[in-house]
Amino acid sequence: MPEFCRVERDGRLLTVTIDRPKVMNALHPPANLELEKVFDDFVADPDLWVAIITGAGDRAFSAGNDLKFQASEGGGAVTVPRTGFGGLTSRFDNPKPIIAAVNGVAMGGGFEIALACDIIVASERAIFALPEPRVGLAALAGGLHRLPRQIGLKRAMGMLLTGRRVGAEEGVVLGFVNEVVPHHELMAGARRWADQVLECAPLSVRASKQAASLGLEKAGLEEAMNSSYDGIRAMIKSEDFREGPRAFAEKRQPNWKGR
Repeated sequence: MPEFCRVERDGRLLTVTIDRPKVMNALHPPANLELEKVFDDFVADPDLWVAIITGAGDRAFSAGNDLKFQASEGGGAVTVPRTGFGGLTSRFDNPKPIIAAVNGVAMGGGFEIALACDIIVASERAIFALPEPRVGLAALAGGLHRLPRQIGLKRAMGMLLTGRRVGAEEGVVLGFVNEVVPHHELMAGARRWADQVLECAPLSVRASKQAASLGLEKAGLEEAMNSSYDGIRAMIKSEDFREGPRAFAEKRQPNWKGR
C-alpha cells in the first residue's frame, strides 16, 4: 500500500491524493518514487481512462519540493525519478488525461505538477506560484517551459521573475486554470470534468491529447496538421471508430471499448 499518497479506483477513474498534509503535501524522494509507480500503473492499466490528482487536507495541493528534507537528509541534492516531480512533470509518453484538483497552495513543484496535467480545476482558495528564485533555485521541473507555452511569454515572465502568488480567479484570467469552484465542491467539480471526458471515446481523447501536444512542437500550423500521429492511426483502426457513428445513427449511447 502507498505510504505517501492515497489511491482510489472508481470504474474507469483513478483518484490520487498526495498524503503528506503535515508538510503541506511537499514531496521528498520516497514520495516522488511512490507517485511514479502509481502513475506507471495508471498508464499501463487498460481499464483506467482518466486520473485526478489532488492533495490531502484543506491547506495545500502541494508545496513542492520538501526543502527541509533536502536540507537535513538529502544532502542538498534534489532527487527525482525518471518521470519527474510527482512522477508526472517529465512523463511525456502518457496518452491518458489527468486532471489536477487544486485544493490550496500549489507552489514550486506542486504548481509544476498541476501544469503537467491536462485540466486544472481550482478551489477558490487555491494559490499558485513558482517561488524558486526567492530561495536561490529555479523551476526546473517544467515550470520554466510549460508556463510560457500555456499563458504566453510576458504573462509567464511576470510570475517566473518575481515568484509572486496568483489566486485561482487570476489563474483563469491568465489561462492556466480551467475552472474555479467553491472549496467544498472541488472534488465534485473535478469529477464532473472527468465524467465528461469519460463520455467520449477513450482512443479519440488520447489521439486528441497527443496530436495537440506534439503539434505545438511543429514549426507551423500546416506542418502540425500534416504530421502523422500514432494516436490518430490507432483511433482510426479501432472498434470505437465504427461504434461512434453507429450509435449516433441508432440514437443510443455508444459502448466504448477502448480498442
